[in-house]
Amino acid sequence: MTAEGRPQPTGAPVLVVGAGPVGLTAAHELARRGVRVRLVDAAPGPATTSRALATHARTLETYDQMGVLDDVLPRGQRVEHFTLHQNGRRLIRFDTDYRKLPTRYPFTLMVDQVITEGALRAAAARQGVEVEWGVRLTGFTDHGAGVRAELEHADGRTETFEAGWLVGCDGGHSTVRKQLGLKLVGESSETWLIADAVVHCDLPRDSIHWMRTPTGTVMMVPFPDPGKWRLLDTAEVSYGGDDAAVARRFERKIRTGTGREVRVENPTWVSVFTIQQRMIPCMRKGRCLLAGDAAHVHSPASGQGMNTGVQDAVNLSWKLASVIHGSADESLLDSYSAERVPVGAALLKSTKFATLLVQLRSRYAAAALRALFTFVRSVPPLKSRIEQKIMGGMSALDLGYGDGPLALAADEGAGTSDALSAGAALPAGDRASRVTACRAAESAGWRELIEELRRPGWTLLTRPDTDRAGGAGEFTPLAGLTRTYQGVVHVRSFVPRPRSAEGSVTPLVDPDGRLAADLGLEPGGWLLIRPDGYAAASGGRADAPERALATLGIHPAGRLDTQAEEGENHAVPATG
Repeated sequence: MTAEGRPQPTGAPVLVVGAGPVGLTAAHELARRGVRVRLVDAAPGPATTSRALATHARTLETYDQMGVLDDVLPRGQRVEHFTLHQNGRRLIRFDTDYRKLPTRYPFTLMVDQVITEGALRAAAARQGVEVEWGVRLTGFTDHGAGVRAELEHADGRTETFEAGWLVGCDGGHSTVRKQLGLKLVGESSETWLIADAVVHCDLPRDSIHWMRTPTGTVMMVPFPDPGKWRLLDTAEVSYGGDDAAVARRFERKIRTGTGREVRVENPTWVSVFTIQQRMIPCMRKGRCLLAGDAAHVHSPASGQGMNTGVQDAVNLSWKLASVIHGSADESLLDSYSAERVPVGAALLKSTKFATLLVQLRSRYAAAALRALFTFVRSVPPLKSRIEQKIMGGMSALDLGYGDGPLALAADEGAGTSDALSAGAALPAGDRASRVTACRAAESAGWRELIEELRRPGWTLLTRPDTDRAGGAGEFTPLAGLTRTYQGVVHVRSFVPRPRSAEGSVTPLVDPDGRLAADLGLEPGGWLLIRPDGYAAASGGRADAPERALATLGIHPAGRLDTQAEEGENHAVPATG
């Protein structure tokens, strides 16, 4: 271990290209799992202009697991509504409805990407990774035992760097993707204009506002800064550097759309962009992997880009770290594409629909929408179902990997279900942290599990059958597994009251049985949770967890990748 308590890095370093939120997440998650990381970016320094703003519920849960949430959450604006206006009237306000998708963060957090990146950079630095600015990747060769990268520094100096793996998080114009010959497939569509400005109005700041006017659609998204909004125009997109003209245009449209008095100050930032809806069919090629916009670009209509990229990086990092440390077969990396490419494909479909809805250029469609929402507003159950559907897609809380290669069928004695309920184990592929803040605060078991999910590694939850065991020796069947998988799998066994550990099995105190009931763990049952917080398998036989791990290709730690180990001898020192 290092002096700071981190795992001692081993093996050839991973070269991460791109120090935006995706690259920073990948570097942080690899480093806190004991992987040497070098993080480079061609830019001269951190970005100062505004970009992504929305951080959704599942990403907030992920930040909590990473240990960075406290640096982000207090600096954002919570948004819990979506309000539609048309020609001076409020049509409807959709509220957040997370009843079917419980979370401790039932909102979208609006926080400037500059702040998010700053928090992630600080977190990566705590893990020993500093960004190397002004270092451009100009080419690379995957020679099977590693990746030989050509780097160019800001002063013109060139460098050949030997890495074990290359992770491309270098955005929509990715050098890594282009050199791999992976083409973004899809289409480009509309051109929009966005601007950040202080707006003097009385619109509620806990809502996104959409407004339809005779001259096109405008959206307003609140920043945490007092009075500051992100403004989006889907129709009039001309900009010749005249900020005052842009302000007047937005002022006129917002007044027409909402029927309220408004004054828009000159924007501090304006951007005109063409929406791209493209993705690659595979996110891995040999020892090179891609994440975020390097693998899929899409409309910003629902604020999914940064969130999806962060989830890519988390999914990839624990798998790559496992392979590097020899606790998983290299084939585990194939599950990265298998799980994340469908997510990108589904995202392109949903953002395409959102784009059409946001811009809504047809007068006839606008009239139909007005009639539809007038009806929806009068039928609360229908409105609630629509809200739940919106929240499920936007928050990524309903995203699961049940159809992926790492979701095993339930073992005998532990049934499966599409819903969480007592007597039905959490389905493989579903996230484990399905709990509200209130219930988590009231349940000692949930608090312990949430803390457990912050630790890197697999988690095996077991519920001893105390009637059969006579109240003693409940941990005995797990003794072999805990010894064999020490450092790879954390074994927690449910107990009703505090007690000391037996061997390397740590009790999980669940005095009221709430956690066991919510996870559907019957006496004698077990649940295996992946390092990213999703269920992988469940069952009822004591010997089944080891068989499940073997099926998933997970091995005891210590069988270091010999190619990576050899690579350490001729790699230049890394910052991670």
